[in-house]
Amino acid sequence: MQRQRMTSSPIEPRSRVNLRRLADEVGVHPSTVSRALDPTKRHLVADDVADRITTAARQLGYRPNPVAASLRTRRSTLVGVLVPDITNPVFSPIISGIAEILGAEGYSTIVADAGTEFGPRMALIDELIARRVDGLVLATVSRDDPMLEHCLAEGVHVVLVNRADDSDRASSVVSDDVAGMRVAVEHLYQLGHRVIGHLAGPSTLSTGHLRRVGFEQAMQDHGLAVPPAAIVEAASYDRDEGERATARLLQAYPGLTAIAAANDLLALGAYKALAARGLRCPADVSVVGHNDMPLVDMVEPPLTTIRIGPRDMGRDAARLLLERMTGSALPIRRIVLAPDLVFRASTAAPRG
Repeated sequence: MQRQRMTSSPIEPRSRVNLRRLADEVGVHPSTVSRALDPTKRHLVADDVADRITTAARQLGYRPNPVAASLRTRRSTLVGVLVPDITNPVFSPIISGIAEILGAEGYSTIVADAGTEFGPRMALIDELIARRVDGLVLATVSRDDPMLEHCLAEGVHVVLVNRADDSDRASSVVSDDVAGMRVAVEHLYQLGHRVIGHLAGPSTLSTGHLRRVGFEQAMQDHGLAVPPAAIVEAASYDRDEGERATARLLQAYPGLTAIAAANDLLALGAYKALAARGLRCPADVSVVGHNDMPLVDMVEPPLTTIRIGPRDMGRDAARLLLERMTGSALPIRRIVLAPDLVFRASTAAPRG
């Protein structure tokens, strides 16, 4: 019996609906279609015409060609967002706030985990510039970062978020880091603590430097001693480093009854170090974090911390970047958000 060989013809790809065909379908000029489908220019087209264009685009399955559009307009409608550690929960609401504001204006965000090494960070920056991003939001820069200088030299619009540059070479959105740590120390002082240690963030970062300044100022205001042993600087903002830094703090500064940490991950590391030594929080040592990142109210004990409003940070950073990308010749600005204390169960009056 002879088998019949079955052959299948290749599926013809669906022909792409381009801007000119869509314009012919509606009976308008292609430039009118382009404006109607651009959220930043739709207001230039009469509402009834814009509605007809968007309806026809949906029915015909029109999809804009971003490469062609970027070549024509010299705009990619892409914005790069660099964070130092995407697993750090504080960056999720920041990214969400950025995407919310930029998305409403027709921009898409490319989020990159830049890590901590300078070389890979620069490579990421150059890759995003090569992709013709219209702007960058950086949560990665140090206080005097050559990466920022590189971006500015390339003519890229840059805004910083949760980080600031010592020389204010770019606009930024930050929490009042000095005030935040002062609030933390004031809270501990009012509870009765007098021997307070500080888990400091990296001094190369504005957050680490300024929160340490706030700690020292608040302690001095209350006439409390700040010996060198009272402050241990963490190498990075993560839980394991918080555990290591707390172990050094407990060894170097015996008798402390409270710890003010420069961020929540360091504070959670302090929990581990205390538990490993049979110490209870807050019965033996109270702990205050900083940032109020998601889920710190779910740990045991729920973490007292300083709320910085990360989603608002992201929104404000996006608005600042939009001003730059749309050509507004505004001066460089630093938006500083006021922090708040969130009192939970990880702090209490010292025993005795």
